[in-house]
Amino acid sequence: MASNPNSLEPTITDPEEIQQSVRQLDRSTSWFWWNSIMLLILLSATWAALSPPEFLVHYALSQQLDLNSIGRGLIAVMLILNGYSLYHQRHLERFRHRLIEQMEAAVKQRVRADKFYGLAILDPLTDLYNRRYGEECLQKEITRAERHGYDLAVIVMDLDNFKQINDQFGHAAGDEVLKEFSRHLKRAIRACDVPVRMGGDEFLVVLPECPRENVHIILSRLKPFEVIVNRQKIVVSYSRGRAQYQVSDTSRALIQRADELLYAEKAGRSTTANYLATVDAPDS
Repeated sequence: MASNPNSLEPTITDPEEIQQSVRQLDRSTSWFWWNSIMLLILLSATWAALSPPEFLVHYALSQQLDLNSIGRGLIAVMLILNGYSLYHQRHLERFRHRLIEQMEAAVKQRVRADKFYGLAILDPLTDLYNRRYGEECLQKEITRAERHGYDLAVIVMDLDNFKQINDQFGHAAGDEVLKEFSRHLKRAIRACDVPVRMGGDEFLVVLPECPRENVHIILSRLKPFEVIVNRQKIVVSYSRGRAQYQVSDTSRALIQRADELLYAEKAGRSTTANYLATVDAPDS
């Protein structure tokens, strides 16, 4: 199955996950830091305990003092190594802060990029894909169908009597109808399908790897719907056309075959009030 082009989520790690990882790094760094400090204090205390006052030093303790000198030498080496470890942990902390700043900047930049990308490919009213993206996607799917022999279908649709809706109820009502239609369309299609607003009340759905029988299932889900505007109910229907990819089809030829079926269906429909019924909506 083709990958889902409807997902615009950032591929970068979620900011909350990054923050959780940073908090874990904070705890580890803090533990190592305080562990080194405590070890440094203990080693200093040991060094002091093994260094007797001057008045206790005499010949009778010379052998023991030699052993103590060896012990103090070993402890001195440990103190140096531990101090070196603290020095590197300080560098690790600076690196951590720098890494946090870089990750935060990368996340913000990616979020901005995804936002701009969404603005570039989405229709702002319906939140469907725009015409440019839809045409590019269809061409890519045709290439995949030719290369791998996949099924490919398209559905074209437009709303019946949409101009009358705008004229009678205003463009705000027409916009609400378009938005409601887009919601119905998204619920009817598969996750991998690409719904496109071609312009006005014209729509296209690209159906990758979709055999003929599955197109019928999707079409069966697309039924007339109602929109209530100013306490009036607008019953909205739409005409559909479909086409299955054939070898050597261009995107224009594929859409044209679907358009022919759409126009045939629209011509067979009545343009009377049966397809644009408005009645008073019940009080809520």
